Amino acid sequence: MNISAPFIRRPVATILLTFGIALAGMIAFYLLPVAPLPQFNIPTITVNASLPGASPDTVANSVASPLERHLGQIADVTDIVSQSSLGQTRVTLQFKISRDPDGASRDVQAAINAARADLPTSLRSNPTYRKFNPADAPILILSLTSKTLTRGQLYDMASNVLQQRISQIPGIGQVLIGGSTLPAVRVELNPQALFKYGVGLEDVRAALASANANAPKGVIEQGERAYQIYTNDQASHAEDYRPLVIAYRNGSAIRLSDVATVEDSVEDLRNAGFANGEPSILAILTAEPGANIISTVDAVKAELPRLEAALSGDVVFRAAMDRSITIRASLRDTEISLVISVLLVTFVVFLFLQNGRATVIPSIAVPVSIIGTFGVMYLLGYSLNLLSLMALTIATGFVVDDAIVVLENIERHLDEGMPPRQAALIGAREVGFTVLSITASLIAVFAPILFMPGIIGAFFREFSATLTVAISISLLISLTTTPMLCALLLRRRDRSGEGAFARALQSAFDRTQAVYGRTLVVALRHPVLILLSLAAVIVANFQLFAHIDKDLFPQQDTGRLIGKLEADQSTSFGAMSKKLEELIRVVKEDPDIETVVGFTGAGSGGGFGSTNTATVFAALKPLGVRHATAEQVIARLRPKLSHVPGGRLFFFPAQDLSRGPRSSSSQFQYTLGSDDTALLQQWSRKLIDQLQKRGRLKDVTSDQQTQALQTDLVIDRDAASRFGITPAMIDNTLYDAFGQRQVSVIFAAINQYHVVMEIDPRYTQRPSMLDEIYISTSGGGANGSKTTNLPSGAVTKSGSATTTAGSASLDSARNAATNALAASGRSSASSGAAVSTAKETMIPLSAIAHYERGNTPLSVNHQGGFVTTTISYNLDVGDSESGASAEIRAASAEIGLPSAVHEVTNGGNAMFAESFANMPLLLLIAILSIYIVLGVLYESAIHPITILSTLPSAGLGALLGQMAFGIKFTVISAIAVVLLIGIVKKNAIMMVDFAIEARRERGLSPFEAIHQACLMRFRPIMMTTFAAVLGAVPLAIGFGEGGEVRQPLGVSIVGGLLVSQLLTLYTTPVIYLYLDRFGLWVERKRANWGRRRVPRPETA
Repeated sequence: MNISAPFIRRPVATILLTFGIALAGMIAFYLLPVAPLPQFNIPTITVNASLPGASPDTVANSVASPLERHLGQIADVTDIVSQSSLGQTRVTLQFKISRDPDGASRDVQAAINAARADLPTSLRSNPTYRKFNPADAPILILSLTSKTLTRGQLYDMASNVLQQRISQIPGIGQVLIGGSTLPAVRVELNPQALFKYGVGLEDVRAALASANANAPKGVIEQGERAYQIYTNDQASHAEDYRPLVIAYRNGSAIRLSDVATVEDSVEDLRNAGFANGEPSILAILTAEPGANIISTVDAVKAELPRLEAALSGDVVFRAAMDRSITIRASLRDTEISLVISVLLVTFVVFLFLQNGRATVIPSIAVPVSIIGTFGVMYLLGYSLNLLSLMALTIATGFVVDDAIVVLENIERHLDEGMPPRQAALIGAREVGFTVLSITASLIAVFAPILFMPGIIGAFFREFSATLTVAISISLLISLTTTPMLCALLLRRRDRSGEGAFARALQSAFDRTQAVYGRTLVVALRHPVLILLSLAAVIVANFQLFAHIDKDLFPQQDTGRLIGKLEADQSTSFGAMSKKLEELIRVVKEDPDIETVVGFTGAGSGGGFGSTNTATVFAALKPLGVRHATAEQVIARLRPKLSHVPGGRLFFFPAQDLSRGPRSSSSQFQYTLGSDDTALLQQWSRKLIDQLQKRGRLKDVTSDQQTQALQTDLVIDRDAASRFGITPAMIDNTLYDAFGQRQVSVIFAAINQYHVVMEIDPRYTQRPSMLDEIYISTSGGGANGSKTTNLPSGAVTKSGSATTTAGSASLDSARNAATNALAASGRSSASSGAAVSTAKETMIPLSAIAHYERGNTPLSVNHQGGFVTTTISYNLDVGDSESGASAEIRAASAEIGLPSAVHEVTNGGNAMFAESFANMPLLLLIAILSIYIVLGVLYESAIHPITILSTLPSAGLGALLGQMAFGIKFTVISAIAVVLLIGIVKKNAIMMVDFAIEARRERGLSPFEAIHQACLMRFRPIMMTTFAAVLGAVPLAIGFGEGGEVRQPLGVSIVGGLLVSQLLTLYTTPVIYLYLDRFGLWVERKRANWGRRRVPRPETA
């Protein structure tokens, strides 16, 4: 049966079919989404909760731990990490790749609801969750500046309008607004004035809390008209609060302005943001896991003009950092590599065939196969990304092979004098099975990747499917379009009229073939030497793989740097802000830095972090403009940044592949855990010191921050009880004084703002200022409520006096009247407050407590429900993850790390370990798949082994190539080896297929058959090999953006093909002869065994 015959006889139909494939692919090309990497999704959900003013220990114990207990019961959770700092906690969950993100979200919400009963009643709001990974680098950073608006007003606009509108865009995981906090009325109290008037902090808080009301008031109806009741029950600005009466003493009103400075400011003063050294509000956009970055960024940019027009004032948006720029450049350079590969492959065909007409045929077949693949990619929901374009670039060497095999055989028949159509019919029929075998075995290599679990399967599924589709379309084109074009275009050549260049090429090829023929005879006569060389190659593979440096993924130069600034744990916010500003200036002076932004602060505006840390993002100039790679820029900045005293800024290159749910100061992480917290802190510090001493790892630090200064107030409970003071009253008073306590809510049209109360910063400069704090004997209950602010009918005691809250006293009536007069003319004035009317007993803290200096943690970190310490580090240029792991093991052994302190597998380490653990399985499945397919096609268990004997030489070439270029072995390298399994066995298939045909049709001996097969197929073997090599050369060069990802694939394929070509031309025929003899021996044994089992006839 000749599959190609109908297409050769119907050229118009075949041309239209080919045109239809190309047209569908071209349309799909413009519809395909664009992304940096395949959109595989590791479901990640982050839960946030806040408990303002609470210490990290308190937050970890009372908020994080209950959440972890409930969240840890969700099915398919692979990693659960929490980070607790001052007043807030963040719990991040990662799930199995197979987990449905929406189902995981529902389970997380249910766990949060279940945990609510175990959380503190003082929690301001329920924990919230978002589908994003905090360890992911931002895709876009916007800076907002204005010459007329304050940073608080800018932040208000950003959080009210920009944050909400951008969060609605599909693909956005989180919009973090940094650099300030919401506007607020700040009340800064003078403790000496409070003591003078006999007013307690809780009295002030109760008065402020009752200054605002926003309750329903009803409707008055008069005939056919209805009047809604409105009151001036809101105090919105500082000027509304200054005349507020907070108490009466001896019949005189004590106003807030008498004891405090009141001003319009922001909720948290301890936040700052900078863009290129200029104070700015920053909007940091992170994508959802699996989101298309290009389309998401484009959607955000399309929304910005409308947002800018909607905002009042002179607000200016700037894209301080845009990830899509380098993604587009990387894809453009990869597309250029694809075009160059097609041109080089076409050049190889022309070089070997020396026939313009013949060269036109693969020049059509290759682009149609590549373009047609776009159509199937669109139907499968894939994207144009770095890996899919790399797959198509590599595919150029594959798809041209099919055309070459068919074309070369047809041309051989033409040279023998056969008419074009007959040559096409016979030539296509002869090699149809060969082409089918090559394609089927190639698909068998890639098919296992489609079903591989874990990171390799998820990451390379699209790569594998793209290659499979391209090869399948190539098979269709080679059996339909290629023979049809041969029948139309090819003619028998008159070699007498060839030019000098063509004759020289033919002469060089003939001499090469002659040399090969002579050396082949020598190899066949000395088979033992060939077998020993093959054994040496196998051993060399294992040795080289054991010694080559290994990484999970090539280190990308995305043109972005992420930095974490760590200052001394006792650093104040003011000093931290100055250090950040100075370090940004140092970074901006580097000639290859284009933009630098940074923010600090642990409040609602500053994002997540401790009070002594800051986050910095730097955008590098385009790769064609700058003079250094990202790693070289970091190495150049490292000594300059070390000159800033009291702080260390660690930079690492941002990567497209997230390495887990935990963010850290450096790129790589090593986590230690123990049941004994003190032991963990002791030995993790020793390990860090040892790693820094050894010096191989750079920027070594940890998230263990346990040495922050602490003022420990020791309460004399007996003395406190004599004054009627409880620990809850002391806590409330301290929170009032030092916690930036939000004591009242101001309701506005589109947002709610707060009144923030604390002691004047002049009285918070040193711990001894605690002596200036006085506690009122009516300072509040356990829940922080003020005893003078009671529901109707309640009775309480103040000193020896008993009052009834339901009966309005003369002083309270006077308070209401006085506030009304003081606020006359202002519609937003307060109409009164709950105030104390008798001078209270003021007890100094020094009378019931004393303070001690100590240390406290700035952050508490959990993983899997246990306290952990994560050591983070960067690698020096040229170093590897495998080398870093060996360095950590050596350092641990040197210090004698006890077994009670053990490694906790985190996201990055788990991915690294899982990937390399699955590689042998991947290779084994690929080899078995090829063996099964070839065994079915050849109906033989012996011939597939001959073909598979080519694989060790390919692996050797790939490893030698990577080591020669200083390239580390990564998952990209593993996929390259799998590709080589599919590529190099084609040479053996062509030899074995020809030898089988020669023995069957012409009755040749095994030696003669394989000898002729090697010589007759030498030309197509050389053509296909050089086509594949040159097709991979643009990737091996690794030029342009994303070259560091493309290069390992290209170098591995080029090295593997060259070494395999050199060795398998001799090993394959020797293996073929040995296995043929082995097969005959097996057949004889089987025949003899069968004869022995035949029963002898019985004799009469």
